[in-house]
Amino acid sequence: MIGDKPWPEVPIGNKDHANAAVVIIGAGISGMCTAIDLVKQNNCKNFIILEKSSGVGGTWHDNKYPGACCDVWSQLYSYSFAQNHAWTREYPGQEEILSYLMGVAQEYNLYQHVRFNTTVENATWDDEAKKWRIHVSTAKGSKDAEFNPEYDISADFLVSAVGQLNVPKWPQIPGLKEFQGKLMHSARWDWSYDLKDKKIAIIGNGATAVQIIPEIAKVAAKVGIYQRTPNWLTPRLDAPIHSWTRSLFKYVPPLMWRKRALQMDFRESFYHIIGDTSSLGAEEIRTLNKQMLDTAFGDDEEMKKKLQPNYNPGCKRIIISDDYYPTLTKEHVHLITDKISAITNSGIEVEGGRVDDYDLIICATGFETLDFMHPIEMRGYAGKPLSEVWKGGAKALYGITVEDMPNFGMLYGPNTNLGHNSIILMIEAQSRYINALICPILSARKQNLSLSIRPKSSRMIEFNSRLQRELQNSAFADPNCQSWYKNDDGLITNNWSGNVVEYQEITGKVDWKDYEIEGDGKGGLEGKGESRIGRVREESIVSNEVLGVVGVVGVVAVAVAGWVGRGGGRWLGNLRVR
Repeated sequence: MIGDKPWPEVPIGNKDHANAAVVIIGAGISGMCTAIDLVKQNNCKNFIILEKSSGVGGTWHDNKYPGACCDVWSQLYSYSFAQNHAWTREYPGQEEILSYLMGVAQEYNLYQHVRFNTTVENATWDDEAKKWRIHVSTAKGSKDAEFNPEYDISADFLVSAVGQLNVPKWPQIPGLKEFQGKLMHSARWDWSYDLKDKKIAIIGNGATAVQIIPEIAKVAAKVGIYQRTPNWLTPRLDAPIHSWTRSLFKYVPPLMWRKRALQMDFRESFYHIIGDTSSLGAEEIRTLNKQMLDTAFGDDEEMKKKLQPNYNPGCKRIIISDDYYPTLTKEHVHLITDKISAITNSGIEVEGGRVDDYDLIICATGFETLDFMHPIEMRGYAGKPLSEVWKGGAKALYGITVEDMPNFGMLYGPNTNLGHNSIILMIEAQSRYINALICPILSARKQNLSLSIRPKSSRMIEFNSRLQRELQNSAFADPNCQSWYKNDDGLITNNWSGNVVEYQEITGKVDWKDYEIEGDGKGGLEGKGESRIGRVREESIVSNEVLGVVGVVGVVAVAVAGWVGRGGGRWLGNLRVR
């Protein structure tokens, strides 16, 4: 350890390179949030963040394809404790989001804790020592690999922040590897490849493809879009955020908070579209989509039929876009709904024998979302493999703790994805909950005692049974569509059954009766009921009337600040001297 402060208030030093109080897998939004809360809630700096990539940012570091942007408003797609007054657009692009996350990592001194280019191969729980043994490897060819290409780390608590959108999913199409042109996955974009005047195919038409297609169509000679299932679309209505608005948010933060709260209110109301497929909101989605189709394609009934979903809004992610449908009207852009039968060495063959040649095939086919820890091998209590625990489908208590996996917590785990709001709101709740679990484990170790915490099987069954019953009444369960939200048996493993506030309230406390507690340090938890955590209230609190007064004051403040910046301050200075 380094420094004079007591454990765990000091960062990992050279001598304890392979020992940590907490190990976090992933330096994306979830991992960063957990690390920040570790410092703020537990005064713990004795942690390591293991990151497979070369930088922080997670999905926003990896997904760099043309047109990459968020489909949640920028003000809402940020940490509640690090709100950003300087967003330049209502919907932020990938580079701006990554810049924001890098800034947060610097502000909270996270870089000193991150080991980049480091892959977790497996993790094994030691029942006797009550610790995790995490086996890692460093990237081949990196300087770090010259020191220790593989090694083990011991930790009292293990956090998975790998997320659901991590490992690219390649389509299982015969001949894919035989294609002689350029092949790339949208999540592994090669910017060295020149798209100009190329014949380009894109397999998939989900949220990612809809962002890519308008951009590549600007430069490509030909674009072929291979669609399996159409999606519900609504307008994006993106716009730049003016500099005076950014100044107002900087000098009068309550106005920025209010904007975020109003966006939170709107997005929460959006849940009813998913929860009630016959709701007015669901009907509005259908109407909006029809209007967009009519505007773009007019009397072209065949095209509109190809793009009209036959399932309820919300069963798959609702896509927001202003330029996808207009792009499909261009002469060199072709929507192909025939099923792909094979990839040839020069292009794509569809059923019926038609073959189109391409220079580039883009697979916008999503991620391996159903196996949440893929490809990490984990063994927990009594050596039980995670693959056995999750046989039949991944599940967790509150999407956070897993049966037979002691001292382990997940962020963006099973049944925590949203179809209506910002996932960061869920992540913050999960981070606070996990840090509440970590607290007594750190306290026990300070006393040279051991402690293990794992969810009770009975509580797991009770929680997940109720969760699945609720989900069966939602649009996610619509049998007319197959989405990455559910497995082949129809079990919905990815999405939450309620709104964000409901989840925040459930995870706003730790009920220790939910857990099996073992070790000579368990005395502090024996007979304990609940530990209150609370939640970050994001929805509207202050009335519009009060905000109106604040707004007037804010405008005056910004005007004065601008005037002072232009030299008016010299006049004030002279006035004060007199």
